[in-house]
Amino acid sequence: MNMFKLAGLSLVAGITAAGMDFSTGGVAAANAQDAAITLDQVLQAVRNERNSVSAENQQREAQFLAQRNQQQAALTRVRNQVAAAEAESTRLEGVMEANQTRIDELDAELADAQGEFQELFGAARSAAADLRAQVTSSVISTQFPGRDEILRDLAQTEKLPSEDQLRSLWEIMIQQIAEQGKTATFNASVALANGQSVDETITRIGPFVVFADGKYLTYKPDLGKLQFLPKQPAKDITDAARRVQNASGDNFVRGAIDPALGKLLDLQVDTPGPVERINQGRFIGKVIIAAAAFGMLLGVYKWVTLTMTAGAVRSQVRRKKPSKANPLGRVMLAYQNTQSNDVETVALKLDDAILKEVPKLEGGLNLIKVLAAVSPLLGLLGTVIGMINTFQAITLFGTGDPQIMASGISEALVTTVLGLIAAIPLLLLHAFAAGASRRVSQILEEQSAGIIAEHAEGGRA
Repeated sequence: MNMFKLAGLSLVAGITAAGMDFSTGGVAAANAQDAAITLDQVLQAVRNERNSVSAENQQREAQFLAQRNQQQAALTRVRNQVAAAEAESTRLEGVMEANQTRIDELDAELADAQGEFQELFGAARSAAADLRAQVTSSVISTQFPGRDEILRDLAQTEKLPSEDQLRSLWEIMIQQIAEQGKTATFNASVALANGQSVDETITRIGPFVVFADGKYLTYKPDLGKLQFLPKQPAKDITDAARRVQNASGDNFVRGAIDPALGKLLDLQVDTPGPVERINQGRFIGKVIIAAAAFGMLLGVYKWVTLTMTAGAVRSQVRRKKPSKANPLGRVMLAYQNTQSNDVETVALKLDDAILKEVPKLEGGLNLIKVLAAVSPLLGLLGTVIGMINTFQAITLFGTGDPQIMASGISEALVTTVLGLIAAIPLLLLHAFAAGASRRVSQILEEQSAGIIAEHAEGGRA
């Protein structure tokens, strides 16, 4: 019975396993069918995309062919235009050559017709050009504007000058000659530094100078106006200009002119003043000036104080009562404190009192002497530095432009001048102050010797 049951269980198990195998086989078949459908779809999609790309490429190829045909037509059209332009250029060159030949023939006919007048009018045009160069830069043109245009038209004309042009040339030439010997007063516009203009009463002395209100002006041909000089001449020159401007009647008035027609006044503007000269000395120049100023102040102070001390000492010589306010009085007080001692002790005490006064008298004199000796050495140092700068400029830029070397040369010369200017007064002040100090010391020694002599005589008595 038990064996039967086991056999039955085995059979059931076999059937169940067979059923399971069957079920598994059915699922695998279903999955294989789904996979086959998906690949078909992919294949169909690839085929559709290929057809789409092929159609697009065919469309692009058709467009490229159409554009190529259009470009070929445009190229043919441009080539035809170039050929037509070259043909027109060739025709125009022929016309130009024919015209130039005709112009040459007409010029020859004109030269034959003009005859001797050609040379005459050539001389007139040359004279107009020369006169225009003179009139353009002349201050007389500020009183008579517009002459430049007339002369320019005559000098640049290609035709025979007209009678009016020749008369204008003659009148302007005579006017220029006549106005060069006149002093005239007129109203004109003066350009200011800020770009504005103002009307002024101008006084002109020939072609030499113009001034307004005692101030000299310069003429700017490019502006066609007058301008005040940035830097006016010395006061005596401007005063002379003011006297000429205010003169009336036939009286003689002394004035000043620029025979170089304004160039000297321009040089006056470029001439550096005292401050600019000092700045050319740079650092060494300023050191020399500082040393000179300090030494002069000390020298004047010592000279004045020593002179006053010498006067006080001479006054003390005439008085018997000693005073502490002067060196001799202090020496006499030292004697009064030791007059009971012997002669040698008194002499030593007086010598000690004099030695105490000498440093007060000579204090500062050596410093003045040192500054007087150092100032030329500083000037020499500035000279060497200036020459070094000059040679450096020559090395870098050459010698073509003198203004490049001017800075170093100015530094060299200005420091030398400043050193000498500082040393000379310092030496004089030192000499005066040292002389006053020696006179006071000499008085002290004389009075001390007299006091010792009187003390010795009193002791013997």
